[in-house]
Amino acid sequence: MACTLADSLLLFKGSFQKPVLRRDIASHYSPGIFSINSDGLIGKGFRRQRNFVTRNKVTVIRAVAVPVQPAPVESAEYRKQLAEDYGFRQIGQPLPADVTLKDVMNSLPKEVFEIDDVKAWKSVLISVTSYAMGLFMISKAPWYLLPLAWAWTGTAITGFFVIGHDCAHKSFSSNKLVEDIVGTLAFMPLIYPYEPWRFKHDRHHAKTNMLSEDTAWQPVQKDEFESSPLLRKAIIYGYGPFRCWMSIAHWLMWHFDLKKFRPSEVNRVKISLACVFAFIAIGWPLIIYKTGILGWIKFWLMPWLGYHFWMSTFTMVHHTAPHIPFKNSEEWNAAQAQLNGTVHCDYPKWIEILCHDINVHIPHHISPRIPSYNLRAAHKSLEENWGKYLNEASWNWRLMKTIMTVCHVYDKEQNYVAFDELAPEESRPITFLKESMPDYA
Repeated sequence: MACTLADSLLLFKGSFQKPVLRRDIASHYSPGIFSINSDGLIGKGFRRQRNFVTRNKVTVIRAVAVPVQPAPVESAEYRKQLAEDYGFRQIGQPLPADVTLKDVMNSLPKEVFEIDDVKAWKSVLISVTSYAMGLFMISKAPWYLLPLAWAWTGTAITGFFVIGHDCAHKSFSSNKLVEDIVGTLAFMPLIYPYEPWRFKHDRHHAKTNMLSEDTAWQPVQKDEFESSPLLRKAIIYGYGPFRCWMSIAHWLMWHFDLKKFRPSEVNRVKISLACVFAFIAIGWPLIIYKTGILGWIKFWLMPWLGYHFWMSTFTMVHHTAPHIPFKNSEEWNAAQAQLNGTVHCDYPKWIEILCHDINVHIPHHISPRIPSYNLRAAHKSLEENWGKYLNEASWNWRLMKTIMTVCHVYDKEQNYVAFDELAPEESRPITFLKESMPDYA
C-alpha cells in the first residue's frame, strides 16, 4: 500500500549488521510459473549453496515515503539470476499461449529451407576427412596422447550421425533414394539402424517434452524410482555419473525390438538391422584381423564411446533444464515446447564444425526440414523475431552440473526433484558429483 506524507521512512544508521540467510533461486520456474515466498524468489528443487547477505538495523521516523512495488517474478532481473544459477546465458521469457508453431515457422526466411547439394556433400567431405585424420592420429599417437585422438575421432563420427540425421528428416538431398542410402551408410559405423532411429526420432519432434511420449529423453517417474532398490541404484548411476553415456541404453532399448514398430514399418526396420549386423559381421573381424582385439578397442570402441558422449550430451543439454517442464498431452503446447522449451548451446568452434552445427538446435525443432548448413541463418532470424523467448547457453561446467545433479525425478510442481532429496542414503554418486564437479559458468 502506498505511503503518505504522514507515513514512515526507513532510515539506516550505525554499522551494526545482522546476517540473514538467503536461499538461491531454484527450479520452480516453468513458462509462466514462478515461486516466491518471504525469503525471496526461490523454488524447491535446486539449492546450489547457501549464502549470507546482511540487513541493517533500522530506526523508524516520520517522513515522506515513496511507494515500493515488489519486482515482478517474470522480471529481467529474475531471469538473469536464474540463468546465472543454472549456467545459462539467457532464460527466455514465457511464450504467450496464443503463439502457434506456424507463427514462428512463417517468420523464418524461405531460403533456410532450401536444399543445397554442394553444401550437403561438403559436410560429407568434412566428416570423412576428419574421421580419416582421427584414425591416422590413433595409429601414430603415443599412449599418453590417445585420449586426444579418441576425442577428435569420436567427435568426427558424430558428424556422420548428423549427416544421417539430415537424411532422416529429408533435408539432405532432393533425391530421397540418395538420402536413404547415405543415411544408412552414415549410421553403419555407429551400429545405429537407420530406419528404426528415424521412426522413433520423428516421434520426438512431434512430441518434444511431452511426458511419456517424447522418445529422446524422459525424466524418471517417481513410482519407477521407488519400485525396487536394484533399479533405483541403476537409475541413480545412469542419470548421474554415467548420464553422458545414457544414449547407449537408449540405443539398445529402442532400436532393435521389432515389437516397438508398426506393421507398416517392420520391413524397412529389418533392412536397417541387416545392414548393421552385416557391418558387425564383416567390419569387426577385419579390424581384429588387422590390429587385434586391442586394435578394435583403439580404433572402434573408444571413438564409439566418444560419439555416445556427444549423443547424450547434445540431447540432454537441448532438452533438460530445471525451468523447462515436461507436460502431459492435455497441457502440452507445440510452440512452447519447440521454441521456448528447446535450448541453444554454443560449443568450441571445432566441435560445432565437426558436428555440423547440430548444437544450433532451436530452429531444427521449429522445422526439421531445415538443413544443418542453414541452421545458423535460421537461428539468427529467430533471435531477431523471438529473441526474448529463447533459452541460450554456452557449454560450461555449471550447466552440466545442474543437469546431472538436479534434473532427475519428474514433479508436476517443481519440474524435477533430485535423487538425493528422495533417497539421500542411496544417492552418494550425486553427492560425489556435487562435490567434485567444477562450478564454473
